[in-house]
Amino acid sequence: MTALPAVGRKCSPGFAVAPVAGVVKFNGAVTLIDAGLHDLTDRWPAGSFRQFLLTHYHMDHVQGLFPLRWGMGPSIPVYGPPDEQGCDDLFKHPGILDFTYTVEPFVTFDLQGLQVTPLPLNHSKLTFGYLLESAHSRVAWLSDTAGLPDSTLKFLLNNSLQVVVIDCSYEPRSVPPRNHSDLNRVIAINEMVRCPRVIVTHISHHFDTWMMANNLPDGIEAGYDGMEIVLE
Repeated sequence: MTALPAVGRKCSPGFAVAPVAGVVKFNGAVTLIDAGLHDLTDRWPAGSFRQFLLTHYHMDHVQGLFPLRWGMGPSIPVYGPPDEQGCDDLFKHPGILDFTYTVEPFVTFDLQGLQVTPLPLNHSKLTFGYLLESAHSRVAWLSDTAGLPDSTLKFLLNNSLQVVVIDCSYEPRSVPPRNHSDLNRVIAINEMVRCPRVIVTHISHHFDTWMMANNLPDGIEAGYDGMEIVLE
């Protein structure tokens, strides 16, 4: 999700949600997808997770790394796209974070037995989604993105998916937005990919308001904080 409520909106605090992030638990290892939560050090004590898997280096996806880097103990691998700039001074002063684990498009790598394939996305900064694959299941994490590049769409068409988690910041719009997807784009993508379960994330206050008055199509559901996806 994006952080809600937005400044200036008269929304109930009960509708507040955290930035987009994920936790992958596989073979006893914990991987954190993105680091936008500002209180990572409170949520995850030292040694409670193995590594980070970053989609990109926009502040809302890495801000939790800034206080965490000054911790003590073993270095923490940070997997992510080969963005030479990173975010602010993270690369210059990494602390206990190890940013040498850069990944390349469509080059699969292993995380404690989980096969991970980086997938290029359409965003204003170099951004990767990821295919997470076990012996029996495939999940695609696709945020942040405005639609999908042809290369990524072709790859997904050749890999049957059980679940897709995808950027859908906006309600259906007549003109596709830049940098993020609207519901029309997500529907069009899944008409090709044909995934049985689509979870939309990076939801803006505009889309959140729209969903209060409208139903999502069958097979598409809104992600929420604390949501769990259990697969073999």
